Amino acid sequence: MTTSFERYQKRRLISSYFSVVISISLVLFLLGMLGLLVLNTKKVADHFKEQIALTVYLKDNAKEVEVEQLKKSLAMADYTKSANYVSKEEAAKEHSEEIGEDFMDFLGYNPLQNSIDVYMNADFVSSEQVEKIASDLTAKKFVDEVVYDKPLIALLNENVKKISLWILIASSLFTFIAVLLINSSIRLSVYSKRFTIKTMQMVGATKGFIRRPFIWQSMKLGMIGAAVALIGMAAVLYYLNNSFTELNLLSDVKMLTVLFVGVFVAGLIIAWLSTYFATSRFLNLKTDELYY
Repeated sequence: MTTSFERYQKRRLISSYFSVVISISLVLFLLGMLGLLVLNTKKVADHFKEQIALTVYLKDNAKEVEVEQLKKSLAMADYTKSANYVSKEEAAKEHSEEIGEDFMDFLGYNPLQNSIDVYMNADFVSSEQVEKIASDLTAKKFVDEVVYDKPLIALLNENVKKISLWILIASSLFTFIAVLLINSSIRLSVYSKRFTIKTMQMVGATKGFIRRPFIWQSMKLGMIGAAVALIGMAAVLYYLNNSFTELNLLSDVKMLTVLFVGVFVAGLIIAWLSTYFATSRFLNLKTDELYY
């Protein structure tokens, strides 16, 4: 009979530990993925910003030396990520391929202009800065016009601000929920041993002595849960990096290391604090209050 009861108690204990580990790993996994999203929001936004081209159309009478100087100055400019020169012949060929026929046969001449497509660094992609860059380029006498998508730039920057705000709010909310869920799981685990805690206290054990094994056990469960969460994060990150290679999510090793260490430490801290306060609560209860 005693052996059967001990086995039952052991199964309950293992089940309790398993539920705590699962709770911690799932919550930390979601928290870590949200942290990954927060840290990569700027990278994703920058990626889209750097796809916007500012096209500089050159006059037909522009001298070759002037064009070469412009190409060099654009290549050296702080705002330039890349600059591609497109001759009128190349532009005509691309346009003919797009429409499926040679439009020059119909017109008898090539109406297109030589141009330079400038892709800017993300930090310079704002309505004010792009407007100033376009004005400076238009002021050159051999530049016919500078064309770019004004509404798209304004919309992109506005949406980035909105998304960043909502991600910040969601991060705060999820962090709060994560703490509550882990705390609840650990409190339930400690609750199942409330009579053991009170018995130890009644025979003269100090509060620190009683807390120590509970805190150490929760710390071990926190480490296991954090390790499971980190393995899941690594798998998802590897998949996303292979699916969206242009984002290069694995490039910033330092940032990823800080994130993974942060998730691991967060699991330990939350487990420690939750166990400390849970055991303190039952240590301060009277014996007859343990039944409620």
